[in-house]
Amino acid sequence: MKKLRVALKLNDEEIVEILKLANFAITKSELGAIFRKEDHPNFKPCGDQLLRNFLNGLIIYKRGPMPSN
Repeated sequence: MKKLRVALKLNDEEIVEILKLANFAITKSELGAIFRKEDHPNFKPCGDQLLRNFLNGLIIYKRGPMPSN
């Protein structure tokens, strides 16, 4: 997740908005815990559900919503 953030040049607000597009709510403080160093007491690992929803939201963010038939 850290590498995606750097590669896509995203800030916390943009990541929260991308996750909202996938109907996944997260606060900036919860997101900050994911980007901390592993030895920090408030570190939280990035789970599969968060990453999956981020990637789904990123598709909508970059391409737009899926057209309805």
